[in-house]
Amino acid sequence: MFVGFGYDVHRFKKTRKLFLGGVQISSENGLDGHSDADVLVHALMDALLGAAGQDDIGHFFPNTDDKYKNISSIELLKTVINVLKEKKYKLINADMTVIAEKPKIYSYIDEMKNVLSKNLGIKKEYIAIKATTNEKMGFVGRGEGIAAMAVVSLKRKTGK
Repeated sequence: MFVGFGYDVHRFKKTRKLFLGGVQISSENGLDGHSDADVLVHALMDALLGAAGQDDIGHFFPNTDDKYKNISSIELLKTVINVLKEKKYKLINADMTVIAEKPKIYSYIDEMKNVLSKNLGIKKEYIAIKATTNEKMGFVGRGEGIAAMAVVSLKRKTGK
């Protein structure tokens, strides 16, 4: 069994839409980033790559490459899943936390799990998404952005 941890953070930007877990969230602010800035999917991708002993998402999808400008993070996730398949890894489960003062995301969690389940190729029962605040402390607590963390477990396929 292989375990990986991922963390990502993005500041708010008024002129963008907000995406979390591959789902558009109703919000007055989106997140600033080269892609769609989906912090939850970014943390998940880093956890997946880390568990497989690979480089981080910045290596695979550099923010200096225009082909990734405004791209859906779900499209990037598909690439990461293909890397794992090539290396003969299979995802067992994913546990993720979104840290934000706003917006409240509880009503979107089931939809996020559906999107991620479909793209990860595992049952949604093996995906946990939790939301918490930063108790008004730090940049997240001041409502300046959103952070996310992810932990995953993989197994490596053996045999010929």
